[in-house]
Amino acid sequence: MLEAELNAKGGIKGPDGLMHKVEVVFYDNQSQESQSVLVAKRLIEEDKVPVIIGPSQSGTTLAIVDTTQKAQIPLISAAASFKIVEPVADRKWVFKTPQSDSLIMENALAYHKKAGHTKLAWISVNNAFGDSGRAELQRLAPKYGVTVVADERFGATDTDMTAQLTKIRASGADCLQIWAIPPAASTVTKNAFDLGLKLPVFQSHGIGNQTFIDLAGPSANGVIFPVGKLLVASSLPDSDPQKTVLVDYTAAYKTAYGKLPTTFGGHAWDAFWIAVKAMEKAGPDSAKIRDEIEKIRNFVGVTGVFDFSATDHNGLDNRAVTMVKIDGGTWKPAE
Repeated sequence: MLEAELNAKGGIKGPDGLMHKVEVVFYDNQSQESQSVLVAKRLIEEDKVPVIIGPSQSGTTLAIVDTTQKAQIPLISAAASFKIVEPVADRKWVFKTPQSDSLIMENALAYHKKAGHTKLAWISVNNAFGDSGRAELQRLAPKYGVTVVADERFGATDTDMTAQLTKIRASGADCLQIWAIPPAASTVTKNAFDLGLKLPVFQSHGIGNQTFIDLAGPSANGVIFPVGKLLVASSLPDSDPQKTVLVDYTAAYKTAYGKLPTTFGGHAWDAFWIAVKAMEKAGPDSAKIRDEIEKIRNFVGVTGVFDFSATDHNGLDNRAVTMVKIDGGTWKPAE
């Protein structure tokens, strides 16, 4: 969609003052780490691209960090783990557009504190995304006066988490924090509902699409989670700097694909325009593109307002997060 939109205007106006058409080369990494490495090497060695966007999962992104670093090709990931861009000294060529799990966790714990939750039960998917969130919980929970009284995990393809939830029910917890993506995130939510678990249920930004609600059904109602503002764009005040971008993106996406966008597509939208902004000044030179990305300030995207720097390759702050509640199968701002 963005490639067509940009080329309809003539493409990118480079530092030479000329317009250059853009080609986006797509490959499917099949959500597999080994395939991600093969795809990255193909993009670098055969297609000779100056910049790579993606992948959209933490594990598959981390799998290609070394490949892109050694090739000195800027990578703009669409995945969440803070490990993708930290420590920055070891991630010179890597940037990312989703909110880091550290930022998301801070907002989740702040909400728990305001709600009076002090005994948290944790259950997460056993992969890079879940492990990164778990590490941040352990690091940040004491800061918010939260004690983790249960710590359970499950596989990404598991279809029944009742055993773990039964342990949680006996833990004395006053809230349940789930960290996963669909379909597993939906499954564990349904299991908690079917088990009659009398705890408020919280999720992560990994459920920011309609698929979660479709799979979880009525059990999704009442779930609260920190996420970007796209899901509640129409509820934002006109003074919010992101509102126009979010409303326009939603309309364009719906026109192109006949359905509402997800936050995950928004991460790619951000990465595309960040790459374009850098190439307007750097042309197709990978090293110069990297340098120009690092200089981008006040870029209003779908995910948030980006201020990159030599010490911050994510560039987002609390303006990029809001708390959302699922009510009647729809997204609403959480009280």
